[in-house]
Amino acid sequence: MGRFTVISMTDKAADRVREIVAARDNAQGIRVGIKKGGCAGMEYTVDLVTEPKASDDHIEREGAHVWVAPEAALYLLGTEMDFEVTQLRTGFTFRNPNQSSACGCGESVELQAADLKALAEARASA
Repeated sequence: MGRFTVISMTDKAADRVREIVAARDNAQGIRVGIKKGGCAGMEYTVDLVTEPKASDDHIEREGAHVWVAPEAALYLLGTEMDFEVTQLRTGFTFRNPNQSSACGCGESVELQAADLKALAEARASA
């Protein structure tokens, strides 16, 4: 089994992460987290990373670096991060198996925490 990853990235997401890094001084990648908010209870956060935190989970795909905040790992386990451009929005999207519902605007979601035992076992077997 390969290195344990909390989330995976599509080619489009990896391309966008590399574009963001190339356009900003000192940027190393992005950090994905969650925060309470929105009409469904939680929102995804995406922030620029200039200095990675040792406590974050690190995912790399073809030179695109993404860190996941430890408090978000349980909610993001198994998520696929993508990037889309539509008439309504341009941004990262998250296909998350822990999502139980989302609001109509697509900006906030209701998330159930993954099983802590499953997360520990996945990390141990990596």
